Amino acid sequence: MRDAVIVEAVRTPVGKGKPGGALHADHPADLLARTLKSLVERAGVDPAQVDDVIGGVVTQAGDQALNLTRTAVLAAGFPEHVPAMTVDRQCGSSQQALHIAAQGVQSGAYDIVIACGVESMSRVPMGSSVLPGSDPFGPMLAGRYPDGLVGQGISAELIAAKWDLSREQLDAYAYESHRRAAEAWKNGEFDREVAWTGQRDETVRPGTSPEILAVLKPAYYDERTAERFPEIAWRVTAGNASPINDGAAAVLVMGADVADRLGLRPRARFHAFAVTGDDPLLMLTAIIPATEKVLGRAGLDLSDIDLFEVNEAFSPVVLAWQRETGADLARVNVRGGAIAIGHPLGASGVRIMTTLLHALEDRGGRYGMQTMCEAGGLANATVIERL
Repeated sequence: MRDAVIVEAVRTPVGKGKPGGALHADHPADLLARTLKSLVERAGVDPAQVDDVIGGVVTQAGDQALNLTRTAVLAAGFPEHVPAMTVDRQCGSSQQALHIAAQGVQSGAYDIVIACGVESMSRVPMGSSVLPGSDPFGPMLAGRYPDGLVGQGISAELIAAKWDLSREQLDAYAYESHRRAAEAWKNGEFDREVAWTGQRDETVRPGTSPEILAVLKPAYYDERTAERFPEIAWRVTAGNASPINDGAAAVLVMGADVADRLGLRPRARFHAFAVTGDDPLLMLTAIIPATEKVLGRAGLDLSDIDLFEVNEAFSPVVLAWQRETGADLARVNVRGGAIAIGHPLGASGVRIMTTLLHALEDRGGRYGMQTMCEAGGLANATVIERL
């Protein structure tokens, strides 16, 4: 099969997802457009050669409606013949865009394609696409799950209860995410991947500590949910969950033969892909079977993977995954994760791939794996090989 390779990867700094955040003034189409321009300029590729641009956006409403990726391609000044589409696999939207891009190259449908993602949660709040009074689930789903599904915060609480993860463990993990991210910024480890100089990820807190995190109150407690799930100990807080963010990221993918013809250096190749579903009540646990599935397809063992990126939607998600897989946390999210860096929904899959690629290069690793939990009990997993 034709190899699909990564030639360039870039991201914005991640801003606070509220008015006054560093990226709030940027329309999401402009935010992505600037990222696309930076990507092709860094790679030295004529955008006229791009066969398609595939972007992830979760809340496709308001400023993010109407195929935002196409809007961004035009705003970036790409030729009008360059097409674009926007995909939604919830938090894994841009990781799914990566899969579509790479698989298209492997099949011969594309020669050069961009996978990207953007989310401006300060301008388009999560859930904005659900109209007041509407029912996005319908009666047949309600018939299958008569007790009802729950929001992600409650799912995180159920995971913490099922795997008996203490508040101290959740906060200690969150602290470590901030410590690693702050250290990475201090050491210049993000300098190559972040396109805009002079700005940093806004939600990294170098001064936090387990003691500071310990005083935060549970974020999702309510009496009716407590009655339904008496096993919940209410340990999930704003401190051990990912914040609300703005950001964009983009990766340039092409055939290895195309890179050779253009005199470009492939930095990594896509090795294996997986997507799977799991219990939609627990919702965030599909990363566990997705990991097993992608490693099986890659013909690799967990020990073969040098670095992991597991999206930190909530501390219990990563800790339950680690408990089940046995992965060494020293190799997981080595530059911090979404709890510190942030989680701009539609951008996160490509942001994580950008960070994973640069960390593999800096540390001389061979294989990297990333996986993301997604609403509805879904997860993508991807294995890349550094070249």
